[in-house]
Amino acid sequence: MTFKELGISPEILKAIDELGFENPMPVQAETLPVLLNDDVDLVALAQTGTGKTAAFGLPMIQKMDYTNKDTEVLVLCPTRELCIQISKDCKNYSKYIEDCTILPVYGGASIEVQIRTLRKGVKMIVATPGRMNDLINRGKVDISKLKYIILDEADEMLDMGFKEDLDNILAQTPNTKHTLLFSATMPKEVETIAKEYMNDPIKIQIGVRNQGADNVSHVYYLVHAKDRYLALKRIADYYPNIYSIVFCRTKIETQEVADMLIRDGYNADSLHGDLSQAQRDHVMNRFRLKNIQMLVATDVAARGLDVNNLTHVINYNLPDELEQYVHRSGRTGRADKTGISIAIINLREKHKIREIERQIKKEFTKANIPTGKEVCTKQLFNMIDKVEHVDVNYSEIETFLPDIMKKLEWMDKEELIRKFVSQEFNRFLEYYRNAPDLNVDESREKSKQDKNRQDKGNKDKRTNKNGNFTRLFITLGHKDKIVPQRLIGMINDYTHQRHIEIGKIDILDNFSYVEVEDEKVEAVINAFEGKFVKGRPIAVEIAESKGTSSRGKSSDRRSGGDRRRESSRDNGNDRRTSSKRSSDRKKDSSRRDKDRKRYR
Repeated sequence: MTFKELGISPEILKAIDELGFENPMPVQAETLPVLLNDDVDLVALAQTGTGKTAAFGLPMIQKMDYTNKDTEVLVLCPTRELCIQISKDCKNYSKYIEDCTILPVYGGASIEVQIRTLRKGVKMIVATPGRMNDLINRGKVDISKLKYIILDEADEMLDMGFKEDLDNILAQTPNTKHTLLFSATMPKEVETIAKEYMNDPIKIQIGVRNQGADNVSHVYYLVHAKDRYLALKRIADYYPNIYSIVFCRTKIETQEVADMLIRDGYNADSLHGDLSQAQRDHVMNRFRLKNIQMLVATDVAARGLDVNNLTHVINYNLPDELEQYVHRSGRTGRADKTGISIAIINLREKHKIREIERQIKKEFTKANIPTGKEVCTKQLFNMIDKVEHVDVNYSEIETFLPDIMKKLEWMDKEELIRKFVSQEFNRFLEYYRNAPDLNVDESREKSKQDKNRQDKGNKDKRTNKNGNFTRLFITLGHKDKIVPQRLIGMINDYTHQRHIEIGKIDILDNFSYVEVEDEKVEAVINAFEGKFVKGRPIAVEIAESKGTSSRGKSSDRRSGGDRRRESSRDNGNDRRTSSKRSSDRKKDSSRRDKDRKRYR
C-alpha cells in the first residue's frame, strides 16, 4: 500500500516524495489509517528507528486547522537531540503547507527567543518535558486549545525522571484532547500513564513486546576484565569501516575510553552529561558527517539520537537495567538495514547474556576476538579494495606520470606492490606481530574454579576434622536482604569483636547457616539475644554437634527448619540460656525428631 492509498494529502505527498519516501513502514501502515480517519487515543509499540515520527507527524500535519494560530499539537520527547530531529522532520513533511508553524522547545536554547516565537502563534510544539513545564509555569504558552498530545519515547522519558513534569503538563491540557503514546518498550510506568491519561486507547504493536529488532544480530565476546579495552580496539580494527556507538556506564569511563581511542589514532569522541550544549552539537555534527567513526556515550546522553546507517552498537559495559539493552541495540539496524549489537563481557557477566536473551527473545552468538593475523588480513584487503576502486583524475595526474615512471622504472611490478603495501601497512604489522590471544578459554577457567573449590573444600575438611568450627543456624535469609558481608558485619558489631573467624556461609530464603570458630560460639549466640529485624526477633542456635563436618547433612537442614518453625511458634518467648542449650542438646535432638514427624 502506498502513502497516497492511505489518504495522505497531495501537499504532504509531494514533500515526502522529495525525501525519498516510497512505501510506508509497518508502524506507519498500521497507524496512519487510524489517525487520519478518527480522533482517538492510541498506544503504539515499535522499536527505535522504525519510522514513528512520520507515523504521528504526517496525520497531525494533515489534520490541523490552519485558519487560526492556536497550538493544536504538542509532542513531548526525552532529549534535545530528539526534539530537534522531530521538529526538523515535521518541517520537511509540511514543506508545502505555508501556515504550518513548528517550534522546537528545549533546554540549553534561549527561552526568550522561544517565548517570542510562541507569541506569534505556533501550530505544533515539539518539546522536552523540563522546558515545556517551565514555560507553562511562567504562563508563556497557551495549550488550552490543544487537540493532540504525543508522548514519543515515553519509556525513556519516565526512565530519565520526567514523571512529575509529565503529570504537570498533562494536567494542564484540555479534557477534550487525544493522547498518542509511542514507545519501544512497555514497562509498568508507561502502562500507568496509559491508564491515567488515556480513554480506551487503540493499541498497535509492531513485533513482540520489549523484543529486539529483527534485523539486528547479537554477538558477545568473552574476555578478562583487564583486556576489555584491548578487545574494543581489536574489534574496531577488524571492522575498518565501523560506524558505531560505544556504550559505557559512567561519564568518567566514557571520557577515559574516548581519550584512549583518540590517543591510539581512532576517529572517536565522547558524548556525556558534562558536555555543554555547544559541545554536544559539535560532536553530533561530526558524528553525523562520519568524521567520527566511534562515538563513546552514556545511555542518558545517547537517548533520542537519530543517526542512520550505524553498523555496530558496542556494549563496552552491559547496562544495569536489562530493558535498556533494547534501546541500545535499536540504534543500529534501522530503516530496514542490518546491524550488529556487540557485548564485551567477562565470565562473571555471562549470566546477564542469558537474561537479555529472555528479554529480547533472541539468542546471542559467541564470537572469538580476532587474532592479530586475522586483523592484519582484514585491514590489508580493505586497503587493497580502496585502491582498486579509487577515482583517478587523469587530467591532473598525467603531467606528473613521466617523472614518476622514470623514478620507479628500476622496480618490477611485484616489488612496487610490496613497497606500496609495506608503506601503508607496516604500522599494523608491527602492532600485531606478537599480539596475544584475548579470548577466555572457558574450559580452562572452569577447571581452575573447580580446583580452587576442591582446594578450599579440602582445607575446610582438615580444619573441621580438628573441630575448630561450629555450624550455627540463624533466622535471617535472602528475604531480609542478607548477604555474607552483611551477616559478618552483624556478627562483628553485635559481639563487639573484629577477629572472629568465620567459615562457610549458606544463605537461604528465610534462614542461613554460618560456621563460627568454637571459642566464639557462645559469644555469638548471646550477642544476638534481644536483637530484631523488621520487628521480628533473631534466633541463633547450634545447627549440629561440635566436631562433625561443617558441610552439614540433610537431617541438619531439616532440624534447622524445625528450629525455625519452633522459633516462629513461640515468638522467642521460650528462650533458653546458652549454657542450658549446651546441657540439653540430647533432649532437644529427641524432641525435634518427634516434632519433625508431627510437622510432616
